[in-house]
Amino acid sequence: MENQFGSRSTWSRHWLVIYTRPRWEKKVDKLLKLQDIRSYCPVRSVTSQWADRKKIVDLPLFSGYVFVWVNEREEYKVRQTLGVLNFIYYMGKPAVIRDNVIEKIEELMSKNVECEVVDSQEIHLGDRIRIKQGIFYNQEGTVIKVQGKHVLMLLDHLNCAVVSSIPITDVMLNTAI
Repeated sequence: MENQFGSRSTWSRHWLVIYTRPRWEKKVDKLLKLQDIRSYCPVRSVTSQWADRKKIVDLPLFSGYVFVWVNEREEYKVRQTLGVLNFIYYMGKPAVIRDNVIEKIEELMSKNVECEVVDSQEIHLGDRIRIKQGIFYNQEGTVIKVQGKHVLMLLDHLNCAVVSSIPITDVMLNTAI
């Protein structure tokens, strides 16, 4: 809760966001909990395909971020935790996340709702894109339709015209063209 001068109270707790080392979200979450600091790293189950097997792995919903429930005095302990790079700031102060936002995320995750945070890069009709992974890895094409989390694209470098629906997370804008 903010006091009359607009600053946070030293003793009241708020949800803040910390930025972690790449692929350290779950490790940081565990290290914070070992220090009795309440943290939250929402994860989603994803099936990963290797050449010889498939495996279900838990990936952080927010890549590079973990939520912590702390007061100002506990912020120092968080900063000193291995894998924590810094707090996310807004207007010069650690960004405070409303309790109802965290509750909504927890509710969605507990119901096993399929959710994914997609890069805010916008892909539009007619854009030239390149596939980052999968069977058509490194193939280029033209976006002919954007359907939610998938892009319908025309693959034109396979000596024929092939239209394929590709997850938006598997493509990137082709800036070389």
